[in-house]
Amino acid sequence: MASRCVGERGQVPAARRDQGRMGSAEPAPPQQEHRTRWRINATVHYRSVADPLVTLTLAAAVTERARLGTSVLVAPLHLPFQLARSLASLDAASGGRLVAGLGTGWSLDEYAAASVASFEKRGRVLDEVLDVCRAVWGPDSVSYEGEWTTIAPSEVGPKPARPIPVLLAASNERSMRRLVDRADGWMPGASTVEQTAAAWRRLRDLAAERGRTAPIQTVLRVNAWYTPTAYQGADRLPFQGDAKQIVADLAPYAELGFEEFLLDLQATTRDGQELTDAAADVYATARAAGI
Repeated sequence: MASRCVGERGQVPAARRDQGRMGSAEPAPPQQEHRTRWRINATVHYRSVADPLVTLTLAAAVTERARLGTSVLVAPLHLPFQLARSLASLDAASGGRLVAGLGTGWSLDEYAAASVASFEKRGRVLDEVLDVCRAVWGPDSVSYEGEWTTIAPSEVGPKPARPIPVLLAASNERSMRRLVDRADGWMPGASTVEQTAAAWRRLRDLAAERGRTAPIQTVLRVNAWYTPTAYQGADRLPFQGDAKQIVADLAPYAELGFEEFLLDLQATTRDGQELTDAAADVYATARAAGI
């Protein structure tokens, strides 16, 4: 099935503060995979990133089979009840095609602008978002009492067309436990093969320790630097070069068992046509290689 994925970023402060866990590091660019429309959630830094759920609603209106995903939507920037309803409405309107990739973000400025909770409370807000989503998406009557959300016994609709898969960008012990207990899948950013393999082993060990029997869906996000011809320099970085070089770099991750790859090819493409051509080239090369 083809897919479309989008994200979130919409505020550009004139002078940025130090940014959360990642210090002054620049955020990864928006993620996009050829057959899935994924959308990032970035409200500060990118100068023009449309609201992810509005973008996916527009995509839903002109597609019939493509999955519609976020990579990632920063859940603690949203009021839990409103986010749960928006996601349910989008899934219902699209006929059950939504994939909710959620994370906690890194930007202090975004948290200040959103005014939901402080950056320090991001994990607690994400937990409440997950709680509220399960309640709102489940059968009526819906009720919930949390730190930020109170839902009196109510009928809440529309319901999702089918259970919405929730993928988390878990990278530490606490977030991995949250994923094992409460999510459907894992959507990490590509680090080294060794680091990714170690994290994947730990996640599976946690699943066994905590009695999880459901499989963990896996999607690897990759920021690629695509060039039409092979990169010849000795200083070539992973996922830099032509389609064959990028696909060769994907192969070890495929051997780890990743089911899907989400490639952002926007860094070196100048317009929509170049992006489409690059995506088609990489996709065809990956398929030919059995990935």
